Amino acid sequence: MEEEQDTGERPPTDQGGGRRSFVRRHWIALTGGTLALVMAATGTLAWLAYRKLNGNIEADRMTGTLLGRASDRPDRGDGQAENILLIGSDDRTGANGAYGEAGGQRSDTTILLHLAADRRHATAVSIPRDVMVTVPACDLPNGTRTRQQVTQFNAAFELGGPACTIRTVERLSGIRVDHHLILDFTGFKRMVDAVGGVEVCVPRAIHDRNAKLDLAAGRQTLTGEQALGYVRVRETIGDGSDTQRMGRQQQFLASLLRKVQSQGVLFNPARLWPLLDAATSAVKADPELSSLGSLYDLAQELRGMAPSNVALLTAPRRAYQLNANRDEFVQPQTAQLFAALRADQQVAVKPYAASPSAGPSASASARPGASASARPSAGASGYAAPGADGSASAAPGAGDAAPASEEGEVLEDPTALPSPSASGFAGSSPVLEGRTADQDTCGMH
Repeated sequence: MEEEQDTGERPPTDQGGGRRSFVRRHWIALTGGTLALVMAATGTLAWLAYRKLNGNIEADRMTGTLLGRASDRPDRGDGQAENILLIGSDDRTGANGAYGEAGGQRSDTTILLHLAADRRHATAVSIPRDVMVTVPACDLPNGTRTRQQVTQFNAAFELGGPACTIRTVERLSGIRVDHHLILDFTGFKRMVDAVGGVEVCVPRAIHDRNAKLDLAAGRQTLTGEQALGYVRVRETIGDGSDTQRMGRQQQFLASLLRKVQSQGVLFNPARLWPLLDAATSAVKADPELSSLGSLYDLAQELRGMAPSNVALLTAPRRAYQLNANRDEFVQPQTAQLFAALRADQQVAVKPYAASPSAGPSASASARPGASASARPSAGASGYAAPGADGSASAAPGAGDAAPASEEGEVLEDPTALPSPSASGFAGSSPVLEGRTADQDTCGMH
């Protein structure tokens, strides 16, 4: 027998293995290439998504210009606390025209949000739209200047836009507004719909044709359109006051905060993307806050706070003595509240004496032991605000003559705030009526 020669050829079985190895190598290469394409596409989509969301935000550069010199405004302070003015505009142009005729615009809702330096607590103070204040002289985009005047607070937005509103808030509080956000009707609705609706508690059935609102009593999950009617309606609910409406707005904001903090929104792309798209499309912000990164950081700071450490309240008010349809601040409580925020102190709140969805009453706004009828004294302000000519004056209203009634009687300036020392403020924060964001208002009834 001839010896078998080694030809170097592999057995037939190895040939099949070679084919499998070839296919396996090419499959790995194909899979790796596909994965690389997916990752590249994902990165591209993420970049496009970021660019879209970032482009949604409208920067308000004019306001900073109109606010003028920093020396004319309250000091920022040395801490890391931040104060953000949230303005709900009732502008009726464009898509908002469905909610009434356009006749100028006013700040339908104004909230001063104080974020503590340690970012462990926050205080949201609603400023009554009908409270009588001194609106300082404000520069306008056309180069003209308004005159200083005593009028209701929400007129500041109509007279001079967000810059005039900010100057008015800074004047009455002595607090430097670091940032501002403006939200309109349409944007508000989209945000509510994006999170799948927001739950509220309705003590009594609501039927309001003008607000397009028809709700049964009890727990209700509101759509965007319903939510807008709920936070705006006042004539057919309770006593019809703006004060009670602010109470409902605070209740709604607390419920919205809890909803956004829930995993059902933050970890659900189908809800998170519409929320981000709606939120960024809905706001106009100062340049420092008008980027997706800045708004994301703000959202993360709020998300990191325990709802029990987020206080929502209304600046203490009562009916204005000269016009029951207007408000005036209750003293010394209002001065104590603003002094506590300037000192970055946590503000304690207690349940409203009336229905928690109704908001504070005039009598309930007074701190126990303090006189509810105490009137501020003109010239007793703790903050030297700029006068009508831009120079510093000792107190709001000092640059102009005191307002006069229709009968010609010279009236006391209703907006001057007493200084902390004059009001007996001794470094402790007042306890005011309000709520915290963790409170279930249905359970409080």
